[in-house]
Amino acid sequence: MSILINKNTKVVTQGITGKTGQFHTQTSRAYANGKNCYVAGVNPKKAGESFEGIPIFKNVSEAKKQTGVNVSVIYVPPPFAAAAIWEAVEADLDLAICITEGIPVRDMVHLRERMKKEKRRTLVLGPNCPGVITPDEIKIGIMPGHIHLKGRVGVVSRSGTLTYEAVGQLTELGIGQSTAVGIGGDPVNGLKHIDVLKMFNDDPDTDAVIMIGEIGGSDEETAAQWVKANMKKPVVGFIAGVTAPPGKRMGHAGAIISGGKGTAQEKLAVMESCGIRVTKNPAEMGKLLNSALK
Repeated sequence: MSILINKNTKVVTQGITGKTGQFHTQTSRAYANGKNCYVAGVNPKKAGESFEGIPIFKNVSEAKKQTGVNVSVIYVPPPFAAAAIWEAVEADLDLAICITEGIPVRDMVHLRERMKKEKRRTLVLGPNCPGVITPDEIKIGIMPGHIHLKGRVGVVSRSGTLTYEAVGQLTELGIGQSTAVGIGGDPVNGLKHIDVLKMFNDDPDTDAVIMIGEIGGSDEETAAQWVKANMKKPVVGFIAGVTAPPGKRMGHAGAIISGGKGTAQEKLAVMESCGIRVTKNPAEMGKLLNSALK
């Protein structure tokens, strides 16, 4: 078992005719060991054409009707990406994964409010995220597939590169992953740490979790409080940005200490008080998880 995606997932690529969409659709298809989970693409100007045997449709609803897609991955340019997410939501897909970076915050706020108002069920991952992978089954996004190993540890992270770092350390130790999820670092996004932790907690094939956060906001603290009250599995954590100065954005748009809140020290303290084993050294994430399993 896994969370969010598996070998039976059917994927539509929004932005399949752009260089980024084409490249990552190719690499993701190659990762699936011959099983073609990528069954459709979307570009309204190129409907009726195809990309390497993948049919292109005018919109997501048509792609769903013709191929049964249930997950979308979005490589659409920033000015049009929120509308692309909404198109996937309107088609009532299970999950929309938005890789695009630099989407205007106002666009995402409007999208979030509209989804709430209309009580839409589609889950949104991202934007500005690396995607999600269930090792040896399916990869959706830009993460390097070769570093992953199938196993029983979940990974959830705001940072793409730190996701890869944690996964690489686990794999070196011979510890496989059930699913690795990059939730993205924008201030307005979809799935949060707490949402993914709940899924891992309910997943019988996940034994422990690495949770990676960043400065800014309070999502990690909220997740830590939930872990204390509900999590049945060990969680280890790391927060990026220990040396970040207040008021300076670090990397992601949401990684900023504002009004003295959202510091790495603050987050680490709350996480530790909630029973999460933490490290200030990113090179120790794998070893810390290994010790938690023992």
